[in-house]
Amino acid sequence: MDIAITGSRGLIGSALVPALARAGHRPVRLVRGAAAGTDELGWDPDSGVIDAAGLEGVGAAVHLAGAGIGDRRWTPARKRLILESRTKGTDVLARALAGLADKPAVLISASGVDYYGPHGNESLTEASPPGDGYLADVCRQWEAATKRAADAGIRVVHIRTGPVLSGDGGLLGRLLLPFRMGLGGRVGTGEQYMSWISLDDHVAATLHLLARDDSTGPYNLTAPNPVTNDEFTTTLGRLLHRPTKIPTPLLPLKLRYGGELVHELLLTGQRVLPTRLDEVGYRFAHPTLEEALRAALDRH
Repeated sequence: MDIAITGSRGLIGSALVPALARAGHRPVRLVRGAAAGTDELGWDPDSGVIDAAGLEGVGAAVHLAGAGIGDRRWTPARKRLILESRTKGTDVLARALAGLADKPAVLISASGVDYYGPHGNESLTEASPPGDGYLADVCRQWEAATKRAADAGIRVVHIRTGPVLSGDGGLLGRLLLPFRMGLGGRVGTGEQYMSWISLDDHVAATLHLLARDDSTGPYNLTAPNPVTNDEFTTTLGRLLHRPTKIPTPLLPLKLRYGGELVHELLLTGQRVLPTRLDEVGYRFAHPTLEEALRAALDRH
């Protein structure tokens, strides 16, 4: 079937598009500006413009687009962009899908484990309530923006994603150089949990949820074995044969990215479990951190 996808050039989208094609689907990219081919549709979420006619007949939509969270200091303007790039884009897409004569069966819409806010070592499932903090509020509003699609009878799935491990980008991509130089170390106490997932499992889990007609609502896209920052640091250092004894200095990070970003993204965390993925029969290719890191490093 035809599957519309936003954020198709990002880390996850770049892997998902060929996976959809291998599974026999036809990915249709939603791109900003004019479409360059028959497999693209134009949209401009900032102005509320989308090629709704081109969406007629798509069997599903996967919405991944949103401004980067951890790559720049959180100024008031940047925080507004992070929020609105998610809520506006999601609302524009949801409204367009809801207005189609031939509606898709499912909308899979990105979200994040930051939905739960900081929770120390408490285990969290999809039944856990939303937490506090800027990112938790972003995720809550992000998910709420799919309401038009759900009201129109479209099956809506929210994929609450943890850090996606790939040597080609994301968290791991940024860490490889300093770790290979022997400069990797725990951040803060190292006790904060990281609910990671391999890129392969993120893509495969998304395909699994596309195919499950009974899957709706939130699903944690995290591996079943979250680790502390200290465990993550030690494991990555061991696989790269580099020392990780010296903690990462926080002052340079705070000077570059600001204290709020460093606190929410690096010094706090969530111990999130993929309870509902397990219930619908998904089996992880990389259930442990070492397996996921080895796969990412071998491919990189």
